[in-house]
Amino acid sequence: MRLYNLLFQAAQQTLQKLGADPKHLGAQLGILAVLHTWNQVLGFHPHAHCIVTGGGLSPDHRRWVSARPGFLFPIPVLRSLYRGKFLAGLKVLYDEGRLRLPGHLAELSDPLRFEAFLSPLHEIEWVVYAKPPFAGPEMVFRYLGRYTHRVAISNQRLVGLDGDDVSFRYKDRAAEDRWKTLRLPALEFIRRFLLHILPDRFVRIRYFGLLAHRHRRRLLALSRDLLGVPAAATEAGSPTEADAAPEPWHERLLRLTGFDALLCPACKVGRLRLVATLAAQRTAAPSRAPP
Repeated sequence: MRLYNLLFQAAQQTLQKLGADPKHLGAQLGILAVLHTWNQVLGFHPHAHCIVTGGGLSPDHRRWVSARPGFLFPIPVLRSLYRGKFLAGLKVLYDEGRLRLPGHLAELSDPLRFEAFLSPLHEIEWVVYAKPPFAGPEMVFRYLGRYTHRVAISNQRLVGLDGDDVSFRYKDRAAEDRWKTLRLPALEFIRRFLLHILPDRFVRIRYFGLLAHRHRRRLLALSRDLLGVPAAATEAGSPTEADAAPEPWHERLLRLTGFDALLCPACKVGRLRLVATLAAQRTAAPSRAPP
């Protein structure tokens, strides 16, 4: 869990440091970060997806500073700074004795061996992938929303169970995203799946900068005011938030995660229908006879 926290910490510190630097932007950004730990074949691949505002509030909060269209920060600078933040944080965890080093990692308990392990990592070119919103910001959130409440693999990718083997579909990134099928022994499939179950109460969706919970309402209202965007912006002809009927829970779940809760889990065709709502009833505690 400490390494997952470090991943978030290094990412947000990198973005906020570059955002505050006048050479790059000189403003306070808003950041939404989501932890993913898997790749298409259920391998252990921890990484963070970050949605970052295309600009931010000036230090005096009197104006909005916009980034250049389609560009926020140089990728080489992001790589170098993120690498430094992460490795420095890793060294702090080690020095404070807060890193667990089980199994074959136990040899790193020797400070000299740990330094020898850490040193080459400063020379490797780390990967930071950044791109502008595809098809607009709304599509970015829809894309990300499909993964925020799922773990590793969806039911739709499971092909079958044949004896002691499990088969599932995956996209092969090295083959132009062609769909392929992988067959694994059931125990190996379960092992890979369990790699992605996070610690209890771990927060895998986090907000920083303008979007931090502590002052999000105030700073977003100020940002909208500086950008000239109404607080309850709506499309032409659509009802306002006050007039619109509340979105049903199952429609909201489908929109955010792609999971259709009303689809029959047995036949995958029929629709579940509400028949009745049972009111909660309290059962009176049994009376105790006096001694």
